[in-house]
Amino acid sequence: MKKMITYPEARELFDKYLQTDYLRKHSRETEVIMRALAKATGADEEFWGICGLLHDLDLDALNGDLERHGRRTVEILKENGYDIPEMFSAILAHVEGMEGSDFRRKNDLEYILAGAENITGLISAYVILRPDKKIEGVKVKSVLKKFKSPAFAAKVNRDFIRDAAEHAGMELREFIGISIDAMRSISDEIGM
Repeated sequence: MKKMITYPEARELFDKYLQTDYLRKHSRETEVIMRALAKATGADEEFWGICGLLHDLDLDALNGDLERHGRRTVEILKENGYDIPEMFSAILAHVEGMEGSDFRRKNDLEYILAGAENITGLISAYVILRPDKKIEGVKVKSVLKKFKSPAFAAKVNRDFIRDAAEHAGMELREFIGISIDAMRSISDEIGM
């Protein structure tokens, strides 16, 4: 069993298991946000990015059966010869609170992954409302205002975002700003 995964290996798994367009975009958004947050906090950018890229690897295979979400991703990674406990626990912890999950976030990586993948939904929902549907020009204060409105993008777990900012050692507005900038860096790829 391999204790490490390279980015090319991760991309190969990503391409093999995730076919749905919005899931691929969401995973890439999470990846670039995780890389940016790792850079800001002095963590391993490559490893955190790969965790972001692969965190929802099982969603196409589960076909809506979310009770096994996270656990199935770990199974897929093991089936492909990987044994990376730190990554596995982050993937399992990002589904904290979902039916069928008894995993809890315990460390910075786990908290930040859960928040990073949630902030993509808030930012994407905000961009969709803009007349030009582009992330260029999106302001932190605008996204923060939507963050404070629980009815907007109601499925986004705001507590996970707050927790992630805290575990990254930053104010919420800084966390949002880093996330917007990261998503902006791949705007052509994600169609924003």
